[in-house]
Amino acid sequence: MHERQAVARRALAEAPAHLLVERLAECLAEAYGIDDVELYQVDYRLAALLPLGGGETLTSGDDPAWRSFDEQAEVVDGPARYLPVTMRGERMGVLRLAPVTGHASELAEIATMLAHELSAVRGSTDRYTVAARSRRLSLAAEMQWELLPGRSRARPAFSLAGQLEPAYAVRGDSFDWADDADRLYLTTLNGMGEGVAAASLTSLATNALRNARRAGLDLGDQAALADQAVWAYHGGTQHVSALLLQLDLATGLVTAVDAGSPRLMILRDGEVIDQELVAQFPLGMFEGTMYHEQRFHLAAGDRLMVVSDGVLDAISAAGQYGDQQLASFVRDARSLAPLQAVRSLLADLRAFVGGDLVDDAVAVCLDWAPA
Repeated sequence: MHERQAVARRALAEAPAHLLVERLAECLAEAYGIDDVELYQVDYRLAALLPLGGGETLTSGDDPAWRSFDEQAEVVDGPARYLPVTMRGERMGVLRLAPVTGHASELAEIATMLAHELSAVRGSTDRYTVAARSRRLSLAAEMQWELLPGRSRARPAFSLAGQLEPAYAVRGDSFDWADDADRLYLTTLNGMGEGVAAASLTSLATNALRNARRAGLDLGDQAALADQAVWAYHGGTQHVSALLLQLDLATGLVTAVDAGSPRLMILRDGEVIDQELVAQFPLGMFEGTMYHEQRFHLAAGDRLMVVSDGVLDAISAAGQYGDQQLASFVRDARSLAPLQAVRSLLADLRAFVGGDLVDDAVAVCLDWAPA
C-alpha cells in the first residue's frame, strides 16, 4: 500500500462517524491536490444518485456518475473522475473527485476503503441513511429495510442482488441471504397483512430462520422452526409465504423448501425455465408442519430469478403484467448485472402500472459462475 493510501485509511478510521467524507476530502487535498470531493449515494428505489453535501440529484442513466455506478468502473468526464463506492459487491454509490489527477488505481482503492467505513458506521449515525432517501419511508418500510442483509453481494462463484418495491412504502415482502465457504443461503418472504403488522410478521419469520440456520439445522428443520415461531405468536391467524434455497457453490446443487413461495425461474442458454417445486404450507398456517426438501441443479452460467406475486399480478389498463412479459424481460436483461436486472425489472413494472405498485413486490437475481 502506498503511503498516501495509508494516510487516507488512517483518516477514515479516525474520523467521527458523521464526517467520513469531510476528513477524506482533507486528506485527498493534501496528498493528491484534489479539492472537490462529493459522495453520491444510490437511493432506496435505485432510481437516483443523491449528493451527500446537497445539490443536484442525478437520475439520468447517461450521467457519468450513473455510468460509473452501472459499469462499476472509473469514468472520467471533463474535470471530474467518478469512482464506484462498493464493498463486497454492495453498491453504495459513487465518489466524485476533481480535478482529475494521476494515481487512478490508488484512488479507486480509497473509494473502496470509504465503502467499508460507510458500512461500519451506519449503525452509529443516521447521516448517510437519511441522505440516501429521496423521500420519507413509511414505518413498515423502515422496519423492512433495516432487516435486509444488503442489496447486492459478489464473490468469484456468484453475484446476487435483491430489491423491494414500493421502496419507500414496502410492507410484507422481503429477502435474506448469507454465505459461507461453500454454501449460499437465499430466502424470500411475504408476510400477510398490511403495514406494520405485515412487516412485524416478516421480521419474526426472518429472525426465526436465521436462528435455525445459525444453529446448524437442515433447511427443512429451519422452515419447521420458523413455522413453530409464527404459529406460537399468531395461532394460525397469520402466516408467511417463503422460499428457502441453499446453493452448494462448488457443485450447483440447490436444496429448496417451497412454503407458499414466490415464482422461481432459471435463465439457461437464453431460455427461461420455470423451476417447478412442490408447494407446502406457508409458515405458521398450521401447527407442527413438517417441511420436505427438494433438490435441483444449476448449470454453470445459469441465472436464477425469484419474484413475488406482486410482480406477476401487477395490473394496468393494458391488463396484467403476467408470465409472458416477465419471461421476456428476464431474457432481454441477461447482459445486465443482477443489481441492474432487479432495478430494471421493477422500473419496468412501475412504468407498466403508471406509478407505485399497489401490492408489494420483491425481486432477487442470482448468477452462479463456479471457478
